[in-house]
Amino acid sequence: MAGAATTANADTFQPIWSFGNVSLNYLDWSSGTESRTSTNAAKSDFMFVEIEGGAGFSWGEFYGFFDFENPTNSQFDESSGGKDNFRTAGKVTSHIYLGDSPLSLYAHIYDFRDYGFNGREQDQILGLGYRTTFDNGLWFKPFIGAARVQSDGYTGMNGYMAGWVAGYDFSAINQNFSVTNWHEQTFGRDDEYLEQNFVGDTAGSVGTNGALSFWWHPSSLITTGIQYRYSDNKLGTPNDYQNAMIYSVKLNLL
Repeated sequence: MAGAATTANADTFQPIWSFGNVSLNYLDWSSGTESRTSTNAAKSDFMFVEIEGGAGFSWGEFYGFFDFENPTNSQFDESSGGKDNFRTAGKVTSHIYLGDSPLSLYAHIYDFRDYGFNGREQDQILGLGYRTTFDNGLWFKPFIGAARVQSDGYTGMNGYMAGWVAGYDFSAINQNFSVTNWHEQTFGRDDEYLEQNFVGDTAGSVGTNGALSFWWHPSSLITTGIQYRYSDNKLGTPNDYQNAMIYSVKLNLL
């Protein structure tokens, strides 16, 4: 009986799937974004190194990344007036399955730090998720939850967040490709947060954040891709749309 229990426990923590990679990325803001944000949380192109991974079990799944933005720069970059400071950003998400249903207990934490300005914001989401894969192979994982924020400007409950991650793998011209999308919609955000955590003006209560990505998998070791990054009433800039292209090369470790 003890041996059977040990085997069952090992199976519980044996991943059904997993992946991990390290990537080099370059984010190129549009000229319009740089113009629109020049006086409110000014944006500047930057390079970042990312560590990313995930794993799925019989009872739940986890995903996370950690970014080092401008990794060769000082905490405060004097030549750019602080636009090119060394920064970090990290995120962990989880779906804890609710029995055999497609529903899950969803949680995520996103943490951003700008060391040159001693700026920090951590978003904490807790709610419900859903998981489905369609017959054509498209997978879709929406969620909705209550939001809380910890930051140097405001700490407390901060409305709600709804969103999803989705992806589709396909082959063409004897090559493997995939398309992915992550999207976050925040709403009902606290008035004090909207005043304290944005530059130059008070932001609207609804915020949009996400990216649409196209990936090429030339081998099991290498993935390269291009991402369209979009945001509105987020990233410290109130009432302005922001967009960029991200160019990425990943070294797949798992």
